[in-house]
Amino acid sequence: MRELADLFAGNRAWAESVERAQPGFFEELARQQSPRFLWIGCSDSRVPANEIVGLRPGELFVHRNVANVVVHTDLNCLSVLQYAIDALKVEHVIVCGHYGCGGVQAAAAGAPLGLVDNWLRHVQDVADRHRDELAGLEAGAARNDRLCELNVVEQAVNVCRTSIVQDAWRRGQRLTVHAWLYRLQDGRLRFAHFAAGGPADVARDYRIAIATPPTLP
Repeated sequence: MRELADLFAGNRAWAESVERAQPGFFEELARQQSPRFLWIGCSDSRVPANEIVGLRPGELFVHRNVANVVVHTDLNCLSVLQYAIDALKVEHVIVCGHYGCGGVQAAAAGAPLGLVDNWLRHVQDVADRHRDELAGLEAGAARNDRLCELNVVEQAVNVCRTSIVQDAWRRGQRLTVHAWLYRLQDGRLRFAHFAAGGPADVARDYRIAIATPPTLP
């Protein structure tokens, strides 16, 4: 149980340091939640959403799952998406994948792991959609990295296709859906060239994103 005691001690030290730096921070935070961003990312413990973008508690609404997948039957993800857009009025939905994603690697390898295989089938669908391009790459890191890139773009498109986003755009709500990638080796985010601010942008940005390697902003 020593490990759990360390977590409580770490929490106490963190709360005290925040309160010293910003007296009244937690009282103010408890009264409101007004983030401008929804982050849909991977569950990987090496990709802490708030920290890598330098935002404080209350500034980033977050949903995470294995391999940052967005599917229209996932009521958990869709509930987060609807609350973020309809109630919190976020202006940006960021789908962020990361290189070295274990879920993507497992999907590419196709080795049975158990229940998670059903979830990773969605990533394998992405691989099937881009089979010819992936087959032209050397098996291993190059192919896995490219699948990470393709997956995050496909998931951003899935966000755009939800009735939640479509309804928001239809009523004129300001909302942009982005695709980003995070590289563990340098801690930097890459822009995957997808930033759709309305229905007319989706197909255009998809073509650009698929044809253009992610770049540092």
